[in-house]
Amino acid sequence: MRTTATTDILTTPNFIKFTALALFSISLLFLTHHLYSSTSTVTLSLPLQLSPPPRTQPYYPPPPPPLPNFVKTGIIDETGAMSCDFEVGEFHLQTDSVEELQNVNEENDQLSENEKKSGSFIGKYRVCEERLTNYIPCFNNEEETLTRNLSSSERHCPDKGLDCLVPNPKGYKIPVLWPNSRDQVWSSNVPHTGPVQQNWVKLKDDKYIFLGDKERLLKGADNYLNQISQMVPEIAFGHRTRVGLDIDCGVASFGAYLMQRNVTTLSIAQKNVNENQIQFALERGVPAMVAVFSAHRMLYPSQAFDFIHCSRCRINWTRDDGILLLEANRMLRAGGYFLWVAEPVYKNEEIQLKQWKEMEDLTNRICWELVKKEGYIAIWRKALNNSCYLNRDARVQPPLCDSVDNSDNAWNVDLRACITRLPENGYGGNLTAWPARIHNPPDRLRIIKMDADISRNEIFRAESKYWNDIIDSYIRAFRWKGFNLRNVMDMRAGFGGFAAALHDLEIDCWVMNVVPVSGFNTLPVIYDRGFIGVTHDWCEPFDTYPRTYDLLHAAGLFSVEQKRCNISSIMLEMDRMLRPDGHVYIRDSVSVMSELQEIASAMGWVHAIHDTGEGPQASWKILICEKRM
Repeated sequence: MRTTATTDILTTPNFIKFTALALFSISLLFLTHHLYSSTSTVTLSLPLQLSPPPRTQPYYPPPPPPLPNFVKTGIIDETGAMSCDFEVGEFHLQTDSVEELQNVNEENDQLSENEKKSGSFIGKYRVCEERLTNYIPCFNNEEETLTRNLSSSERHCPDKGLDCLVPNPKGYKIPVLWPNSRDQVWSSNVPHTGPVQQNWVKLKDDKYIFLGDKERLLKGADNYLNQISQMVPEIAFGHRTRVGLDIDCGVASFGAYLMQRNVTTLSIAQKNVNENQIQFALERGVPAMVAVFSAHRMLYPSQAFDFIHCSRCRINWTRDDGILLLEANRMLRAGGYFLWVAEPVYKNEEIQLKQWKEMEDLTNRICWELVKKEGYIAIWRKALNNSCYLNRDARVQPPLCDSVDNSDNAWNVDLRACITRLPENGYGGNLTAWPARIHNPPDRLRIIKMDADISRNEIFRAESKYWNDIIDSYIRAFRWKGFNLRNVMDMRAGFGGFAAALHDLEIDCWVMNVVPVSGFNTLPVIYDRGFIGVTHDWCEPFDTYPRTYDLLHAAGLFSVEQKRCNISSIMLEMDRMLRPDGHVYIRDSVSVMSELQEIASAMGWVHAIHDTGEGPQASWKILICEKRM
C-alpha cells in the first residue's frame, strides 16, 4: 500500500516539474561557476611596440592578402533590393566638438602613474635630427647634385621609415592660405634657393614670389594656356579635359593656373635637394608628388589622364625603343593629348632635327596623330581604339602588349616596351563632360573585382550619398569651413565618394585619393570621375615631402592593415605628412581605437573620440586629432 502511494507521488505532474526545475537550477549554478572561473583569469598589459626592432637585413612587409573571389557589399532595402535611399544619422554630441578638442590638450596627453606602472604607458616619440627636416623615406636623400641617371632617383623600397618625429625647419610658419598661396609662400617653409637661381621665383623679404614660370612656360602660364586652347579648341579645359599630368613640373605654375579653369593637374618631379620642385608645389597648395620616369610603371592606372604635359622636361622619350613614351601612352586616356615643349620642336640645328625625326617616327608607330605644331609646342592625340594598331604591318615595332597584361596594375611593375591595348568596349574613353562625370557611374566600374555585377551602380551611388551625409555632418559639427583646408588625403579612398562630397559641399581643396594594394583596385573609377589618386602600400612610406597635407582621412584603414603593418609606423608616417595645425579624422573599429589613441598621445597630438551617427553602441568610432605647432 505504501509502495503504491510512493509510486503515485513520483509519477504526479507536480513532482516531475519540481524535479526538472531542481536539475535546471543545479545546472545553471554549475555553468555560472565555470564561466566566472574562466573569465577571471588575470591578464597582463604589455607595452605597445613603437617601431620594429633593429634588423640586420632589410625589412620586407608581408605581401597584400589575396583578394577574395566574392565580396558581397551594398545597401539593401526592406525588399532585399539594392538601394541608395538610407540615412547615415546625426552626430549626438554632449558638448561643442570644436571647444572640446581645444580643451583636451594637457589633460588628454598625460597618463596617470598607475597606467605607467601597469606597463601600458608608451612614452613619447623623440624628435628626429635636424638634417631630416625634409626627409622622404625610400628615396636617395643624400644626393646633393642633379643626376642624369634617373634610376638613382627612383623610389627604392622597402624602407621601414623613421621611428621619430620629423622636425619643422627653423622659422616655420602656418602656410599662406589658398588662393594667395598660388603666388607667394613663406621662405622659411621651403628653405632652398634652386628655383630662385632658375628664375622661377624671386625672394622678397620673407616670402617667395612666383613669376608665372615664364622661364618654362614661355610668356607665362595664362598666356601659355590660352595658346594651347587656340591651337586645339577641342581640348576644352574644364569640360572635356579635366585631369592632367605635368612631368618635371618646375614649381607647378602650369597646374596652379589650370585650377582656375576647373582642371586638376598632378605635378610630378624627381627628388632633388637643389630644387625641391614638389615641395614648392605642395606649399603653394597644388597637387603634386615625388615621382620619376625610369624602370618601373608610374603608380597610376591605365587611361588615367586626359592630357600629359612635358615642357622642357629632362626626359629622352625615344630611348630604349621608346619605353618611356609607351608608359605615357599607357596612362593617357583614349583620345587624350600629349603636349611637348622642347628644343627639337622649334630648333633647326642638326642634332635637334635628328631628335625631332626620331620623335615623329616613334609617335607614328604608336598611332599618335600630330594635331598641331606651332612655335615651341607640339601636340599629339592618342588613338580612340585599337584599329590603327591592328592594321600596322606585323613587323612594325613596338608590338602590342599581351592581351592578358593588366594595364591597371602599377605597384612594383617593370616598364614594358609594348603598346597598351585599349578596351574593345571603349571603357575609359567614352566619358561625360565635367562636372557630370562626378556622379555618373563610369563604365570601368564593371571591371572592379567584386561580387555585385547587377548592383554596382547602386553601390557607387550609395557610397557617394553616404560620404555626402557624413561630410555635411562634419562641416556643421566640427566647423570644417573654418579649417581652410587645401591639401587633403583620403588614405583608403574606395570609389572616391569622400572627394566627391568635398567638391559638392564646396570645400575649396584637392584630394589625393589613395587606393591601398591590400584591397580592390578602384583607382580607374576615381580617375574616370575626374579626381586624382595613387595606388600605395601603407606598410611603406608615401612619396611626398614632410608637412604636405592639411587633413588626413582614414576610414577602415587600420583594422585592415594591422595584420600586415605595425600601426605605429603608419601613424608616424601620417605625422610626417601632416602640416602643423593639421587635422586627422579616423573612422574605424573600436578594437583599434585604444591603440591609436596611445600612439596619438605619444606623438603629441591633441585627440578625442566621438560616436558615429549610429550611436554609442556602434562597432565603429571616430578619432579626431590635431597636430599643433
